[in-house]
Amino acid sequence: MLNIVIFGGPGSGKGTQSVLIAEKFGLEHLSTGDLLRAEMAAGSELGKVVQSFIAQGNLVPDKWILNILSKTIDHIKDKKGVIFDGFPRTIAQAEALDEILSKRNQKLLLLLDLQVPDEVLQERMLFRSKTSGRTDDNPETIKKRIDVYHQLTAPVIEYYKNKGLYQAIKGNGSVEKIFAEISSCISAHQ
Repeated sequence: MLNIVIFGGPGSGKGTQSVLIAEKFGLEHLSTGDLLRAEMAAGSELGKVVQSFIAQGNLVPDKWILNILSKTIDHIKDKKGVIFDGFPRTIAQAEALDEILSKRNQKLLLLLDLQVPDEVLQERMLFRSKTSGRTDDNPETIKKRIDVYHQLTAPVIEYYKNKGLYQAIKGNGSVEKIFAEISSCISAHQ
């Protein structure tokens, strides 16, 4: 199985690139953000809890994310692997992902880190807020999301570097140029 994590700050282009990766390499695109937003849109109890965390710019606790993710992975059929978009965000989640995959006799091939300066992340998310209607794309929440990313999520980079699975990708430039670099990197690791 070709299991890949796409990593980067909020607004780094993970979602855009994940769709392209999934299409080219025959992978299932799993966006924890999309899974969580679907729960919120459904108005479930979990969705209400998730909304309270996201609205404040905080990460959703692992127990809810891991449960949703495990169930989703078990229902994937006819794909060559998974592109994990927005997960893992902490060391604990990275370890949990290893365990989830190991129980299914799978492993992670690669972590792609879209590197984008904070100022560019802020600009992208403010622009996105004008078109998406996402309530978590406002200046105060954006700043908090970037701070949370640096405090809690960035250490995941070291975890994957130590496993030899880390690959930095320059996240500035055209979507096509970034995707070409990603494609080349994935092809080299297959």
